[in-house]
Amino acid sequence: MSAPPAPSPAPPAGRFPGAPQGGALEGLTVIDLTMMLAGPYASMMLADQGARVIKVEPPGGDNTRRIGPWAEGQTRMEDGGYGAYFASINRNKRSVVLDLKSEDGKAALLRMIEQADVVIENYRLGVMDRLGLPWERLQEINPRLVYASVRGFGDRRGGASPYADWPAYDPIAQAMGGIMGITGPEKDGPPTKIGPGVGDIVPAMWAAFGVVSACWNAARTGRGQYVDVAMVDGVLALCERLVFQYGASGAAPGVEGNYHPLLHPFGLFRAKDGWFSLGIPKDLFWGRFTRRIDRPELEHDPRFATNDARLLNREAVTAFLEDWAGTRTRAEIAETLGGVIPFAPVYRADDIFADPHFAIREMLAAVEAPGADAPLTVAGTPVRMTGTPGGVRRRAPLIGEDTDEILAEFGFSTDQIAALRASGAVA
Repeated sequence: MSAPPAPSPAPPAGRFPGAPQGGALEGLTVIDLTMMLAGPYASMMLADQGARVIKVEPPGGDNTRRIGPWAEGQTRMEDGGYGAYFASINRNKRSVVLDLKSEDGKAALLRMIEQADVVIENYRLGVMDRLGLPWERLQEINPRLVYASVRGFGDRRGGASPYADWPAYDPIAQAMGGIMGITGPEKDGPPTKIGPGVGDIVPAMWAAFGVVSACWNAARTGRGQYVDVAMVDGVLALCERLVFQYGASGAAPGVEGNYHPLLHPFGLFRAKDGWFSLGIPKDLFWGRFTRRIDRPELEHDPRFATNDARLLNREAVTAFLEDWAGTRTRAEIAETLGGVIPFAPVYRADDIFADPHFAIREMLAAVEAPGADAPLTVAGTPVRMTGTPGGVRRRAPLIGEDTDEILAEFGFSTDQIAALRASGAVA
């Protein structure tokens, strides 16, 4: 393939086809080399706020395309797949397929990176180096570039971990990051994995935060930088209480059960028809609580009047609370405590779909699901901005759906795109 001509000027900020309009990050161009969950979730957060996120997929696509569940009427599509897992965390993005093992594919990517603001990847340590695309080379061709990686134990550029070469997924990060060691239904019982993939998602949030912070600095200085997030570090930061407790006392916190080690009552309790959460973080709420349940004499009872006293008498507090709650439904408890005492029923997905709060707050977003009989509902963005509203505006892309359009935006001619296809560098 002949050398391409000099790139044409980038399109005006936010005016590219399919752009989410009006977001705070409108005009920011992100080259997304991520797969699975952690990396795609980070770039999804940027896309939800209006960034131009271009998902660069290998031939065959992101592996999560082939992970279900599948919406009614949908099949495991031959052209890469479109499972709900992929659809949820790749909305608001567009897809181009490049074979980065080919020289032409790498040349095309470099041309895109030269015009971009951000690159995000979550490959195993050393993959980008072996491809001949290390951060140092990319910075040379684009000094303002912000480059972010999310790996199990980080990158040498942020600190060389002895575990840097270890593969890692969500449960690995949960285990070594500390969150499993303090989680479980019974105090001092066995550790428990957190349900959602917090070992991926929490580091992804830190990565998105790091990217926008670095972009703010690049806008002022003209210099980009490397943003290094280790999954285990992200989880540890989430467990900040674990650190200061051990730092102050020298005692390592263990599994805490469904209660709080420093506050009581503060946790999960059983009602007649299921579980609910109750939080009484200060004595003011304790007084209100005792009056609402018609036990005003307990407000000043020396066994319960202060949080320290309630911690010392945790079993007595729990016993009378569950005696009271065990004869009442969660709806009845909500009628008594709701709006006055921090209270919430423990919801399942069907409860969430039925509650008007989540619809009003646009947390249940319907997107097209190719091949399905009806739209697919995915979680919306919790970041609500009054002046630059983000949100879910576009379904996740089919594999390579936008290849020609994207390459044209980066200055490739029709003949050059055809030559790339003929060489197998793009699909």
